[in-house]
Amino acid sequence: MSEVAVVAISVAKPGCEEQLREAMVGIVGPTRREPGALQYDLHRDVKEPRRFVFVERWESEAALAAHAKSAHIAAYKAATVDWVELFEIRVVSKIA
Repeated sequence: MSEVAVVAISVAKPGCEEQLREAMVGIVGPTRREPGALQYDLHRDVKEPRRFVFVERWESEAALAAHAKSAHIAAYKAATVDWVELFEIRVVSKIA
């Protein structure tokens, strides 16, 4: 199995930035403890503070798929659905 990386971008609806930030911070610890999690870092855009970026690395696509089905991610999605204006996820593999 080969390692995969993920860039996940969420843009908060105006006025929802801090609620979304807190919810995102709350899933970092549980996700880092998941089997196959190599990196799970949350960033905030310096010029666009409503934009948050997760940079992730997983041992395999299977580990990433298990993460997507985890209880804490399901709870996070349910809690934040009304706070997110845009969500984009890109799964990539390192080539150099």
